[in-house]
Amino acid sequence: MHRGETGGILIAGVLAFAALFALLAAAPLRAQQAVWVQIAARNDLAEAQAFVRQHLGRLRPLNGFALPNGWYAVALGPFGPAEAREVLQQLRATRQIPSDSYITDGRRFKARFWPPAEALAPAGAGTAEGAPPRQSRPQAEAAASAGAAGAAAGPSPAASARPLADEPPPLAADETLQEARASERSLDRRQRELLQRALQWEGHYDAAIDGAFGPATRHAMAAWQRAEGVEATGVLTTAQRRKLVSRYEAALASLGLERLRDDRAGIEIELPLALVAFDRHEPPLALWQERNGSGVRVMLISQAGDALALRGLYDILQGLEIMPPEGARSLSPRSFTLSGQDERLASHAFARLAGGEIKGFVLVWPSGDENRRRLALEAMRRSFTPLPGTVLPAPEALADPQEFAHLSGLAIRRPALVRSGVRVSREGAVLTAAAGIENCARITLDDTTAAVLEATDPQSGLALLRPERPQAAPGVAQLSGTPPRPGAEIAVAGFSFGGILGAPTLTFGRLRDPRGPDGEPFLDLLSLKAAGPDIGGPVLDATGSLVGLLLPPPADSRRLLPPAVHPAADSEAILRFLDSRKIGAVRADPGPEMAPEDLAAAAADMTALIGCWR
Repeated sequence: MHRGETGGILIAGVLAFAALFALLAAAPLRAQQAVWVQIAARNDLAEAQAFVRQHLGRLRPLNGFALPNGWYAVALGPFGPAEAREVLQQLRATRQIPSDSYITDGRRFKARFWPPAEALAPAGAGTAEGAPPRQSRPQAEAAASAGAAGAAAGPSPAASARPLADEPPPLAADETLQEARASERSLDRRQRELLQRALQWEGHYDAAIDGAFGPATRHAMAAWQRAEGVEATGVLTTAQRRKLVSRYEAALASLGLERLRDDRAGIEIELPLALVAFDRHEPPLALWQERNGSGVRVMLISQAGDALALRGLYDILQGLEIMPPEGARSLSPRSFTLSGQDERLASHAFARLAGGEIKGFVLVWPSGDENRRRLALEAMRRSFTPLPGTVLPAPEALADPQEFAHLSGLAIRRPALVRSGVRVSREGAVLTAAAGIENCARITLDDTTAAVLEATDPQSGLALLRPERPQAAPGVAQLSGTPPRPGAEIAVAGFSFGGILGAPTLTFGRLRDPRGPDGEPFLDLLSLKAAGPDIGGPVLDATGSLVGLLLPPPADSRRLLPPAVHPAADSEAILRFLDSRKIGAVRADPGPEMAPEDLAAAAADMTALIGCWR
């Protein structure tokens, strides 16, 4: 390459960067309909401040705010919606910001930690070492009022995060109350409904969108005024209406909502096409993946089915990684809704059964952008229209969660620890190994049933779980009154493969010694090759009676048991523990030895899959 060509390229690059820098630097003066480009979120204040300092001088204007969930956001802005999209696209294209950066209205932004208070002080005041160039008071006021209503309201949760030195003045009373009422009377029905929608989006209004300014609307207007720090008259002035609606319309414009018709799936719906792009049909789903790193995904549900298929789909969806476990759940024979939210995602699923067709949608949204998510979700709910007579073909294999997840490119949510247990009462109480269970934030039985840890026995290593709601057990273990002799054949029932097979497997072995490794009379030693998820599973004799419960190896790191040797709590230890919890164990009647297939069938009913979620 010639030097002239190299110089031309360098000059062009410098000019392009200068133009982009000028665009960013001038943005705070154009804060009407303001939005922000969020480029990072950290759960530690020091990490967030380090991120800001790393990008000082290269990205402007940089801002840092505390979030309600204890995290800290770093954002560029404020900008107008169109300008924000341009900035986001250019900075992503040049890899100057992370690919998962996105546009937000900033309503979740709370106390500001960057720029420091000194950087926003009036001219002549000192500035903090390393702080960005000082903003003028108009710039600081524009930034503070453009989308972070609570940014100057007080200190953040961290001691080193300081509030703004200069709080923005209240919104000027541009009209008297009489003038505000007069200007309000000139609004047509569409404009009045728009105000109600904007108040609803801000979280102040939850009544009907009817254009009638009754007590609910007046209360919402007063709440909005209080949040803005102005007199709560319940009647918005012209400037206040303009500010409220402009913020709402900026968020609406950033979604790119468009109504579309999917003739293959038989669904008509509005989707945020600025954030998602169609990927493919993967029956029973039409998959829409994120656009430009938005983190948003949409799935349209379309399949033939009945109430049983609807319930199966409900069970599958709530076990996927895209559906956080904490949230509202509702299931009826004709429809279901699923909502879940954690520090990563906020998801919502809906489906309805009509005329032998199941139609619905799933919306997956990154956390920290709740107002826009609510706006998109409301548009999808309002516009969702099933088109009868057309569904995506759903192979029967999709009734299996593993197959469903594989074909749809999704992942099943996995517990931190999987182990086995044995049902010991007709109300569904489950006995398992205690080690590790006390550290679970949440416990499930058979993937879906929530359970609580009722008691543990440190000596025997046993733990008792109960379902949060009593339920009939499919099978209850029968406790043997005769301990097996050394060398007798035994079998352990457990979910050796972590529940992937959907049923427990039997691992056969023998009783090695009726005492523990240190001669404990309440333990047995077994000779068999068990897997980690088998821990807690029932030890059965040849008649199918419960003679013990598999325990993990001793925690003493200075000595290891030989390979294929495992400890187990014996039947006497189990009986004592159950008696102490007022659970009458079912005693086994002497019977004949069972064929392996009959033993497996009996084990399947009494063995429970236990999930430990952290």
